[in-house]
Amino acid sequence: MSESLNYPQSSSSADPTAGPARPGTVEGAFWAFIAAPVIGLIGGLLIFANRDQIASTLRDTNRQRGGNLTDAQIDQAVNVTMITAVVIAVIFAALYVLFAFKLRAGRNWARIVLTVLTALQLLSLLIGQSTIGGYLAVLAAVVGVVLSFTGPSNAYFAAAKAPR
Repeated sequence: MSESLNYPQSSSSADPTAGPARPGTVEGAFWAFIAAPVIGLIGGLLIFANRDQIASTLRDTNRQRGGNLTDAQIDQAVNVTMITAVVIAVIFAALYVLFAFKLRAGRNWARIVLTVLTALQLLSLLIGQSTIGGYLAVLAAVVGVVLSFTGPSNAYFAAAKAPR
């Protein structure tokens, strides 16, 4: 069940068992899929700089709506929400990176999974609020999807599948 990640970089390779040459579009898609979670994580970590502002906004909203939450409860809710968001972002980033490496190795299923993850990320962006980092991360992922479905990429995935 061992998978070879050593595909030749050009078609002039002398080893016919190494698999098809990886086109630049697949390399570009790989790096776009690596950039997307990195940008997303950096943007997510910047939210911690706004923690006090978020807590203040929640306190004001709580008072305006006649809420009975204490400042300690609001602080705790902010902390739990931020930690949960970071954990989810790290898991999402790890999946992106894992599937990006599988895409680079010629696995068509990884291309499909990354497309679905990108669609979910885009949907999340459209439904909720986001930061500039969120928009940049989605843009990088969309670039990765587009590059992974170009003609050279399609030929690479078809050729990578053929020897199996």
